[in-house]
Amino acid sequence: MSATLLYRIAAVVFVLFAFGHTFGFLSFHPPSPEGRAVYDSMNNVHFQIGGKSFSYGNWYRGFGLTITVSMLFWAFLSWHLAGLSKSNPGAIGALGWAFFAVQAVGVAVSLLYFGLPPTILSVLVTALVGAAAWLAVG
Repeated sequence: MSATLLYRIAAVVFVLFAFGHTFGFLSFHPPSPEGRAVYDSMNNVHFQIGGKSFSYGNWYRGFGLTITVSMLFWAFLSWHLAGLSKSNPGAIGALGWAFFAVQAVGVAVSLLYFGLPPTILSVLVTALVGAAAWLAVG
């Protein structure tokens, strides 16, 4: 397999991951009464900061959507690195390994705080990006 193909596969996985992540956190409904009470409190209790009203539920959605945008950027970056690995692998430099390091941290975060599906996808994109970096820049 070439670095180009691995980066392109990673790009597709990132897009799928972004859509799954967005659907998952926007459609989540706590399964227990206690969980529902916390969820409702996050959305119904508002507080003022700088003259604007906020809730933890809105922050949760905002952070979740920010993660989606980051995943879509990672898809773009993977696709771009695929092109560079084909035309000018030396131009990738340390970026390929830095990209791998960011994804490796994502695996650790997924293991600590999220369930099995995001951990599996995190491991998959980390392996793809790491293998591509190895092939592209050595």
